[in-house]
Parts: sequence; C-alpha cells; structure tokens
Amino acid sequence: MSNTSSSHHAASTSEAYNALAEVRLPAEKRLTLYDVSWDTYEKLLEAFGEHRAARLTYDQGVLEFMVPLEEHENPSDLIGVFIRTLVEQSDWNIKSLASTTLKRSDLKKGAEPDRCYYIQNESLVRGRIVNLNQDPPPDLVVEVDITHTDIDKNKLYARLGIPEFWRYDGEVLRIYQLQSGEYQEVATSPTFPWVHKEVFYQFLQQCQTQGEAQANRQLRHWVQAQLA
Repeated sequence: MSNTSSSHHAASTSEAYNALAEVRLPAEKRLTLYDVSWDTYEKLLEAFGEHRAARLTYDQGVLEFMVPLEEHENPSDLIGVFIRTLVEQSDWNIKSLASTTLKRSDLKKGAEPDRCYYIQNESLVRGRIVNLNQDPPPDLVVEVDITHTDIDKNKLYARLGIPEFWRYDGEVLRIYQLQSGEYQEVATSPTFPWVHKEVFYQFLQQCQTQGEAQANRQLRHWVQAQLA
C-alpha cells in the first residue's frame, strides 16, 4: 500500500472514530405496556424478584419497564453521594431505600425511583421494613429520566405523597415541593435550602474533571465551611 493510501485510510478511520464518539448512547431502555392490571403488576414484581436489571413503574394500568445504562447510573450514583454528604456533614440521620419498590394498592400506583430517602422522618422508620400503608412516605425521591417516559412521574409521586422530588434529565436538575397535593418547582431544596443548584452542577463537573473522590472531598469541605 502506498503512503498516500495509508494516510487516507488512517484519516478515514480517525474520522469514523470521532463520529462514533460523538454519538450519544441511550441512557435508558424502556418498554411501556398499557391496560395492565394491578394483580399482573404485583405478580411480575414477585416473579422477577428484587435482583433484576429492569425497574418497574406502574400508574393505573400503564406499566413501564426501564433498564438503566451507564449514562443513567453514573449521575444517579453521584446524586446519591451528593445528598448523603449534605446529610452527614449536617449531623443529621438518613435511611436510604435506594430503588425499593414504593407501591400503594389503593392508588394503583407503584414506582422504583433511582434514590429514595427518609431524612426528616428517619426516626419513624429506623431499623425496620417500611410499609407505606402505615408509615409516612419517604421525604425525598430522586429520578434520573434522560430519555422520554410515558408516565407522568410528577403526578405519580405527588399522589404517593412524596414531599420533595428531584428530577435530573442529564443536564438540568429540577426540584419540586409538594404543596396542596401538587408539585411546585422551587429554586432550592426544602431539605437543603442553603445549597443552591449551582453547587450541584459544580460537583458533577468536578467529578468529571478531578475524579469522584476528590470532588466529594471538596464538597465536604464546602459544606463544613457553610455550616461553621
């Protein structure tokens, strides 16, 4: 092969690689079914068990299967680190339910959020299995929804009575507070009113540029300075 041909081949390969690198991989795989009974939903939960890749969301006959991929799981995990760091540095307590199934048969609604926490009401559910028919709902729920979902998550979690709901679409964090049965978007978290969203965005950026451990160390130092 001539040098000219080799150079052309190398350039074409490089261009193809760069083009592939710019392709944004999906963050979630979703499958939505309609007219699914509550009994079928509960049987599917039982059949699949707790250790499964797909998360199920049910809203009055609409059932969504969602399989999270890396672009979903990484920000979900970082949001969890962010919240836990704020709680721990504030000397509060926390009970994490992760993606535990939250369901109410009387409402025909069930969800498996990315993150789920008891903070203000932690002492009420400490050391035991939560039962939403008897216990208060979690204080804070987090969902990462980068691709489209057919289920209205705001209405679903509002009906479940979640006081605070964070939604992240891969670029923008929206914080909702439950007021008179409906969510109102607010500028800062009711749980952490002294933390502006810019702190969250900076944390994510530092995770990408400096590494997650270093970013978390800087976040802890920042929180300590704010609370001093």
